[in-house]
Amino acid sequence: MLQAAQSEVTLRPETPRDASAVEALLDHAFGPGRFVKVSERVREFARYRPDLSFCAVDAGQIVGVVRLWDIRIGATPALFLGPLAVHSGRRLDGLGGRLVQHAGKAADALGEGPILLVGDSQYFERLGYSAAATRGVRLPGPVDPRRVLARGASSPLEGPVRA
Repeated sequence: MLQAAQSEVTLRPETPRDASAVEALLDHAFGPGRFVKVSERVREFARYRPDLSFCAVDAGQIVGVVRLWDIRIGATPALFLGPLAVHSGRRLDGLGGRLVQHAGKAADALGEGPILLVGDSQYFERLGYSAAATRGVRLPGPVDPRRVLARGASSPLEGPVRA
């Protein structure tokens, strides 16, 4: 079992060989209910960005993952963040925030546009995300608008989320 105090965690790009370990982590973190969420509807049509998706690895074990996907919000090119998952034994050491910030910096380095996500505002606001620019965003299913957050938007985001 993983403990809260751990050895050094490294962040590295996700690779195809990580697929089964990542799926196991996502099942552990979210259970089967993850497939009915609006975020999953987005991932069904969005293009996965392996160059902007990262794993946290400790002693050869994947203990965290964050993925980014290409989307458009109306006419605006953007990225969609999720899933973000951290093994339950590592949730109190800031690893989730580190993964989100790492992915955001990688996206910024490539000159990507805003990053959209559906998540807990208390958690993600400290990482630079807010609902201030997302009132006009239309996701493919019902969602609490307070959970639709973005960072990096220079003006209000408006329109449907699509590929």
